[in-house]
Amino acid sequence: MTESRRLRLPPVPAVLLAILSVQGGAAIAKGLFPVLGPLATSGLRISLSAAMLLVLFRPSVRELDAGRWRLVVPYGLVLAAMNLVFYLALERIPLGLAVTLEFLGPLTLAVVSSRRPLDFLWVAMAAAGIWLITPWAGGDVDLAGASFAMLAGACWAAYIVLGSRLSRVVASGPAVALGLSVATIVVLPFALMGGGLARLTPSLLAAGSAVALLSSALPFTLEMLALAAMPARTFSILMSLEPAVAAICGLLFLHERLTAEQWAAVALVIAASAGATATARTVPMRVES
Repeated sequence: MTESRRLRLPPVPAVLLAILSVQGGAAIAKGLFPVLGPLATSGLRISLSAAMLLVLFRPSVRELDAGRWRLVVPYGLVLAAMNLVFYLALERIPLGLAVTLEFLGPLTLAVVSSRRPLDFLWVAMAAAGIWLITPWAGGDVDLAGASFAMLAGACWAAYIVLGSRLSRVVASGPAVALGLSVATIVVLPFALMGGGLARLTPSLLAAGSAVALLSSALPFTLEMLALAAMPARTFSILMSLEPAVAAICGLLFLHERLTAEQWAAVALVIAASAGATATARTVPMRVES
């Protein structure tokens, strides 16, 4: 059997497996926080992901001119910030809520790219979802954690824009590998200062490798396979399921039980994200998981 036959997978299952892989990786990562802390876990995930994708895609650094580096470096900086603040959020709030709040970034980008009257409906739905989990509406979500998650969403929006520009001059796979390499240089000092890496053991390194594989290398490959066989708009609508999958993974693997109001918030943000994507003139795409 040829390699292409072994990798053949229908696009919808490929997307769903990618979503499950990302959120499963996030659940494993959160399980490492009590020992390593979020900063060291983030550094471990990013550096190991970079190593895996460098081996997989083998980007040619010599072919990068100054113009391409001016795109690669900001892309890597935003990627580093996005991962760091998301893990800081994940330390404080449930996985499902962190991903739900993070989704406000790409949702805002989709609405801004369209600017039609119907977009007010998606904004209102998302706002209603966020209202349900705020303390003044009776929610008990940690405000610092929620703020970190929304900051991660802002980084995600910037990351989509920068990644789109970079993908026009560098192939997606090598671009992500190079961006993660830049992110590694940025994140590792924070990881070392936190002291968590000093507690690294072979078993923790294996768990960190699983996080890197599930959170980056595997889903990126699955998403590339899916994008080759389905429209970008369909892909993005399917990706809107991520908050729900995150909440389910949080329940199954981390025993994080959301309240009825929090589940309603997840549902509203999913509906707003899917609606905004379906009606947008252009579909903002994420380039890496």
